[in-house]
Amino acid sequence: MIEQDLTVINKLGLHARAAAKVVSVASRYSCTIQVQHQQRLIDAKSIMGLLTLGAAKGTTLRVRVDGADEQPAMGELTDLFARRFDEDE
Repeated sequence: MIEQDLTVINKLGLHARAAAKVVSVASRYSCTIQVQHQQRLIDAKSIMGLLTLGAAKGTTLRVRVDGADEQPAMGELTDLFARRFDEDE
């Protein structure tokens, strides 16, 4: 299992379009991917779960990845967050 803190750095936070991109990346992998914010732990393959986190700009999320393809999954998620979910700002 890999755990890493990722910070939401895009202007609009983890809104619907950004959450959909997280789900798209997470769904390509067979490993379990969970996102934690405060006391809430949700499945990263669930757009509704991600949206309920209310992660605004500056929010740090703990991402847990567990499974055979955990390394590439975490790498791609880390890159997605770093790229601000490919949004123009």
